[in-house]
Amino acid sequence: SYEPKEVQDPCQPRPWSNPETLGQIANQFTISALDGAACQLGVSRETLAQALATPEARERFTERYNITDEKLAKAIRAGLVRAVDDAEEAGALSPLLAAPLRETLRRIPLEQAIEIINDAQGLLGDVEGFLGPASDILEQLLPGPGLFE
Repeated sequence: SYEPKEVQDPCQPRPWSNPETLGQIANQFTISALDGAACQLGVSRETLAQALATPEARERFTERYNITDEKLAKAIRAGLVRAVDDAEEAGALSPLLAAPLRETLRRIPLEQAIEIINDAQGLLGDVEGFLGPASDILEQLLPGPGLFE
């Protein structure tokens, strides 16, 4: 018979595999960000992911769990910072990019934070696009595989 997989504790670190493409890095970034935010809010990653899918789902979620937009924003920002930390620790994000990205994510508005969780590949691609040709130079200066390989 079918047994559903047990939901993982979002507060427990989840090891990153060896991401090679921007899509793989973005997927792991999103999982890490959702785990970090879910941990802060005391819900499962899956519950939070469903809540962030649409404005209506988010409204139902915040009412059900009695969470203000301010508390939700704080948790999502913390989750995004955790994702940056995890990506840097896994060698998937350059320390030269991680520090300014962390500072930016700590201050972004709720709607933008949700957009990043829902489209991490867009964020990471924008970082690469912002650097343009400089991304190649940075990669040569940094040890190991980095964000833009």
